[in-house]
Amino acid sequence: MNNEVKRALEVLRKLIKAYPDAPKSYLEFKNPFEMAIATILSARSTDAGVNKVTPELFSKYPTPKKLAEADINEVAIIIRPTGAYNRKAEYITKTARMILEDFGGEVPKTIDELVTFPGVSRKTANVVTQVVYDVAEGIVMDTHIMRVSLKLGFTKHEKNPEKTEKDLMLLLPKNKWISYGRFIGTHGRRTCKSRKPMCSICAVNNLCPSSEFKN
Repeated sequence: MNNEVKRALEVLRKLIKAYPDAPKSYLEFKNPFEMAIATILSARSTDAGVNKVTPELFSKYPTPKKLAEADINEVAIIIRPTGAYNRKAEYITKTARMILEDFGGEVPKTIDELVTFPGVSRKTANVVTQVVYDVAEGIVMDTHIMRVSLKLGFTKHEKNPEKTEKDLMLLLPKNKWISYGRFIGTHGRRTCKSRKPMCSICAVNNLCPSSEFKN
């Protein structure tokens, strides 16, 4: 095991200890169908924003069949606060139909299948497979995870999620991929913030080459 792998594992160990309450997802959901739809809505929107509209959406359309048969304009009105609502309404109603027609009413468990849905990227598919099925085919990439990984020196790719993910997959053992996304993401939200990183209270400041404060 080389020094960089050891550092990455030590960072992860410390963050797991620092954030025992880190959620598996900041999106609220009750089943795989709700998670798949919520992740599509989360594109260019905050998780908090999505969580504000999904209770009404899933109350009115609780199953793939109900959503597939929904009036797309009514769906668009409900999800309007998430942005790009006309496009997203089209995406989620079509996804619901595909779940019914192509996958027997069940949300698929692989990235290759999930990315066939409109509006589902590799990042979105990773979220669904990991959060819902506890299966890791990759590492979730969002702005927090990409930013913190760059600061920690685990990647040099600032704006390329595919290359960042590849770097991290090569660095970390597969059984750490889910934990990495969960705890690095939480660290980015709570401490290593984009505008003002809180280096003085950071649990891994002694392991971070970008830190302004070393314990």
